[in-house]
Parts: sequence; structure tokens; C-alpha cells
Amino acid sequence: MIGIIGIGAMGGAIARGLIAAGAAPGELVVYSANVEANARFVHETGAKLAYSNVDLVERAGDGAIVVVAVKPFAVGGVLDEIRKAAAKRGSVIVSVAAGTPIEFLESRLEPGQPVVRTMPNMAAAVGASVTAYACNPAAAPRADDVADVLASIGIAEPMAENDFSAFSAIAGCSPAFTFGYIDAMARAAVKNGLPKASATRIAAQAVYGAARLLLAKLDDGASAASLADAVQSPGGTTVAGVVELEQAGFGAAVVRGVQASIDRDKELLG
Repeated sequence: MIGIIGIGAMGGAIARGLIAAGAAPGELVVYSANVEANARFVHETGAKLAYSNVDLVERAGDGAIVVVAVKPFAVGGVLDEIRKAAAKRGSVIVSVAAGTPIEFLESRLEPGQPVVRTMPNMAAAVGASVTAYACNPAAAPRADDVADVLASIGIAEPMAENDFSAFSAIAGCSPAFTFGYIDAMARAAVKNGLPKASATRIAAQAVYGAARLLLAKLDDGASAASLADAVQSPGGTTVAGVVELEQAGFGAAVVRGVQASIDRDKELLG
């Protein structure tokens, strides 16, 4: 079984993603401090309900993956609560909380507890997250099992923990950059006569399609740059727009924005 503590936006997305990917609802056990949320979620999904965090660990069973999907400020308290039960059961503790390094997670659990730090992004809500994960040595043998769980909400990427700041900038912060880009394109279209709702839908679909195309062709040796070159006919409309963006500092602005996010993440980590 798989246990999920916290069934808010992220925990709920993971549970629903697992069910959509073929997991039997009865193989999921969930718990939230919100009684109404528990009842509603179990009714909607058919997942089993635990009656406390410790009960969830016990019900999930020996060696189960237990996803801790609570707010970062609550992680320490939850881990303190399940510490002994998780050690007894040999649970693999998977945290999805931002800003909670493996060292912190281990400090609230028994020595040798398998621990995995993950970082999904907001697109988990539609099954399109890219999620970084890093295992401590005790969890390394279960890395593939954890990756399978994370794949239910998108793409899972193994990563050294010291690379999480860079990952956060290009995966966690970038949706805001992308929404801004889409809105700017839509406003340009509105300036030229398209309704805003239609322009936004068109721009969003174009970005989605471009991303899917790139992902499909990466294994064939394509790159973002090569696909950009392929769509720019000599003297055409696309190259005219690309050159204008370059002259306005588009690429440099993106690099600066990503770097600012990385620097700020490192500052927050101390």
C-alpha cells in the first residue's frame, strides 16, 4: 500500500494521479487533519481512510511508501509523531514540502530511516509536473518505486540535492514566467483585434504544443535551439520576431530571472 499524509493540493494530486495510472483505490490509505476533507476525498476516490498519522503508517504496512504532503511548517511535527511507527515498519518517507532538506527530515526520524526529498511543481494538479527527487542512502534501493509514484503526476527526475535550487528556478518558478509570457503574447494579439480569452487559449496551446514537440524529439537529438532554427524561414515572419526579441534582451532577461530565483532560494536556505 501507499500512504499519503495530507490530501490538499499536492497530496490529493498524487493520490488521484496514482488512481488514474491504474492503482486500486483500496491500495491507498490517506489521512488529513481536516475531517471534512477526509470524508469528501474518500467518498470521491474510494481510498482507505486512516484515523491518525500513526494509524496511516501502520495500515500502509511494512516497507510502504509514505508521502508526507503537509505544509513545510508542519513537516517536523508530523515526522516526530510517526517516528517510532515508521522505524518499526521500515517505511520510505517521501516529503513533498519545499525547503525541507534531507538532513532536516532525517533529524526528525530514527537513524537509518529511508528518506526521499522531492520537489513537484504546480502542474501536478493536471498530471504534468516535473518532479525532482533525491534519496538518502537508506532509500536508494527503493528509488525506482518512488519514481513510479512520482510519475503518476508527470515526469520524475533523479537529482543531487545540491542541484535543487537550480531545479526549483526552472521547474518551480518557471510557471510564473511562462504565464507571463503567454499573457504578453495574448495582449499583443488583443492589440491587433483578437478577444483576450481566445488569444490566451491560442497562446497557451501553442506553448503546450511546442513543449510536447520538444519532449518528443529530445531522444532523437533535437534541442530547443535546433527546433527554433527549423521554424525560422529566411526573411520570414518568425525570424523577424525572434530577432526583435533578441534585440530587446529576451534571452538575457530569462537568464537573469532564473539566476535571481536560484540566488534567492539559496539565501532562504541560509
